[in-house]
Amino acid sequence: MSQPASLSRRMIARAVAVGALTATVAAVAGCSSSDAAAPETTSTAAVAEKGGPLDLASVCPATIVMQQDWQPESEHGAMYNLVGDGYTVDTDKKTVTGPLVVDGTDTGVKIEVRSGGPAVNFQPVPALMYLDPDILIGAVNTDAAIVANADQPTVAVTSQMTYSPQILMWDPASHDGATTIKAAAAGGAPIVTSGDVIPNLLLSQGIITASQIDMSYEGTPQRFVSDPKILQQGFATAEPYIYKNEISQWGKDVGYQLLSELGYSVYPEPLAVRKADVTDKADCLKKLVPIMQQSQIDFLDSPEHGNSVILDLVEQYDTGWTYSEGVAQFSVEQQKKLGIVANDEASGVFGQFDPDRMSSIVSDFAPILVSAGSITQDAASAIDPSELYTNQFIDTSIKMN
Repeated sequence: MSQPASLSRRMIARAVAVGALTATVAAVAGCSSSDAAAPETTSTAAVAEKGGPLDLASVCPATIVMQQDWQPESEHGAMYNLVGDGYTVDTDKKTVTGPLVVDGTDTGVKIEVRSGGPAVNFQPVPALMYLDPDILIGAVNTDAAIVANADQPTVAVTSQMTYSPQILMWDPASHDGATTIKAAAAGGAPIVTSGDVIPNLLLSQGIITASQIDMSYEGTPQRFVSDPKILQQGFATAEPYIYKNEISQWGKDVGYQLLSELGYSVYPEPLAVRKADVTDKADCLKKLVPIMQQSQIDFLDSPEHGNSVILDLVEQYDTGWTYSEGVAQFSVEQQKKLGIVANDEASGVFGQFDPDRMSSIVSDFAPILVSAGSITQDAASAIDPSELYTNQFIDTSIKMN
């Protein structure tokens, strides 16, 4: 059976195997030096009004570098949506650079989006950010921020996806038509994941027993197809489509439930900066953060440009990662349909962080990360949830309809 490359990221790199996150700063292939000149790009967009909200030239770096945690996909649409026409692609470093364009207006700076995962030897985003000062924005899951906080502290400045698209999925026919994880797991089936965060979360709620934990998931569909009694991790924005439409040996619906409904409350890939940059880059962030808030909304409303960039990059990078137009469209639909992207419940503002939710994330997940050996008890005790995020740059007028 051929393996869809889009499943391979669901091994460790972007799943919840936070124990694999390391605070070690290693040599990373693909990071440019701070002296490297950005590739020339050609923009036909109108120039932003000088001093206006879309004029970034006077307050931001000439090239705003953004680091993703995986290869191009529609979950990252807000970044790629800002890459204007005339962009250039570095197929060795797996980066794209182009004019930073907002709704047809050139902001006067370039944007460079860097792929994560295999392009950077699977290094976690906080490590990359501290290794290379050129990176201004990184996509850092809240649990990853907790792990890195002692040595590589990051501060989230706006959320993009509001709730995690992580799921457990199962074969309804093998589980009496079950519609929830609790019902599907009630018979004692193995819970197959790539790390222990998901099973420990479910174990703490009495949904599964310790004997059901199976951390052997390798990111391929073989076991699920051959042993449909298992429950397996995945993403609501990809696997349901892939298994039904792109894995011929399956070719039917799967049952699934969002883990966010069962307490997996981390913010998925919020945009973060190094702690010092909250002050050092404040003038830039005051303008850039609202642009990122609006870009996520704009992408979901009109995903054609962002998805065309994503699909083009997947083809040009040629890493073995495949990402079809069907999956890209499905991802957008699911992000909206399932409320994965939504206004902050507490404030009604898109992209804003809920202080109570952030406190709960730390209190709930720090002990799990300590048990996994990802952080020490002393490091966990020292975490102040309010230092993991800031709402100071949020434009409170930006809301989803």
